[in-house]
Amino acid sequence: MPEISRFFEIIIRMFYDEHDPPHLHAEYSGKKAVFDFQGNMMKGNLGSKTAIKLVRE
Repeated sequence: MPEISRFFEIIIRMFYDEHDPPHLHAEYSGKKAVFDFQGNMMKGNLGSKTAIKLVRE
């Protein structure tokens, strides 16, 4: 899956032709989560409120 951004040890990945609804994958400190484009966490947990906030921004 292509990496589209990396900041504060957070990695954001997105595949352009993956299943609906449109979403992105975030990884932080070995933990993974899936977010929709409105910032809602759909699956997983990053284990850090700060990391979740940064992904949502």
